[in-house]
Amino acid sequence: MTIIDGVPTTGGEHCETTSLGVLLTHAGLALSEPMLFGLGGGLSFIYWDSKQQPLPFLGGRVKPFELTRRLTERLGLDLQVHETGSERVAWERVRSTIDSGIPVGLQLDSHDLEYFGSRTHFAGHVVAMYGYDDERAYLVDTAQQGGAVSTSLTSLAAARSARGPMAARNRSFTVAFPTSVEQVRERVAAALLPAIAACAEEFVTPPIANIGDRGILTAARRIPSWFARVERPERDLPVIAMLMERGGTGGALFRNLYRDFLTECLGFDLDRRAAEVVEAGRDRFAESALLWSRVAALVQQAGETAEPERLVEAGHAVKEIAAIETSAMSSLRTLAA
Repeated sequence: MTIIDGVPTTGGEHCETTSLGVLLTHAGLALSEPMLFGLGGGLSFIYWDSKQQPLPFLGGRVKPFELTRRLTERLGLDLQVHETGSERVAWERVRSTIDSGIPVGLQLDSHDLEYFGSRTHFAGHVVAMYGYDDERAYLVDTAQQGGAVSTSLTSLAAARSARGPMAARNRSFTVAFPTSVEQVRERVAAALLPAIAACAEEFVTPPIANIGDRGILTAARRIPSWFARVERPERDLPVIAMLMERGGTGGALFRNLYRDFLTECLGFDLDRRAAEVVEAGRDRFAESALLWSRVAALVQQAGETAEPERLVEAGHAVKEIAAIETSAMSSLRTLAA
C-alpha cells in the first residue's frame, strides 16, 4: 500500500475545487474553496438539451477543468496535464506520481465510482488521488460523497476511460510552484479584480444563446415545457431538481460559492469604488442563490404533484434570476478598469 501523508481529506462542496484544494494545500498553499472557485472564474451558466439526452442539463459553472487552467495561470503555477488512450499508460503515470509523494487530480465519469451516490453518467467529475494498494484507489471527493473514499482499481480504470459528453482521455494532472509559496500567495490579491471582471465579461457576452445570462433566459423559456419533454415527469423532474440543488449542476451551489468568494474579497485592500461594486454583487448573488433553490423545489413539486403550473412558476423565477445576475455581472465587469 502507498498512501501520501498530510493530504486534506474532508472534501468540499464542488468536485473540481475540492481536488484543486487537495493538490495546492499539499504543495503548501491553502486557499478557501470559494477563493479557488472565484480565482478560477468558475461561475457561468449553460442550458443544454438534445435528442440524445434523457434529461435537459443545467450547468452553473464553466466547463470541466477550465477553472483549474485559469487559476493556475493567474497564480503562475506549473500545471502538468496528461491524457492518453491507453489505460495501462494512464495507470502507470498516476502510480509513479503517487509513489513520488505527489497527489494527482483525475477527471473521470462518476457513474463508475463504487462509492458514488448517483448512478447518472457525468464524465466531467474530478477527484484527487492520494494512494493505492493492490485492489483499491484512495481518493478525495466532495463532502457529500464522503470526503476520503476508495474504489476498486477496475472501477477507477473504467471511470477514467469513459466516453461521452465532457469526457477526457484518462486525464490526470498535478500542480507545482515554480517560485516560492510566499510569492504565489502574494499574487492572490493582485488577481482578484481581474478574475472577477473576466468572469463577468464572459457571462454577459456569451457566444450562443445557451450560455451565460442568455442561457438563463433560454432556460426560463424551456422549463415550462418540461412536462412534455421528459419521458416520466413523476420520475424525471425530481431527478432534475436533485441534480440542480444537491448534485450542484445548475442550482444554488455555485451562486453561494461566488457569494462567499466576493465576501472574502472584501477582506482585501480594495479601493472604495471596487469595494462597493463587489459588495453589491455579493448581495445580488445571495438573492439569486435563494431563487435557484426555489426553482429546484418547484421542479420537484411539479413531478410529485403532476401540476405543470409549478413549471410555469419556475420559469418566471428563472427569468427573475436572469435579471438579477445580469445586473450583478454588468457592474462587476467594470472592475476591469
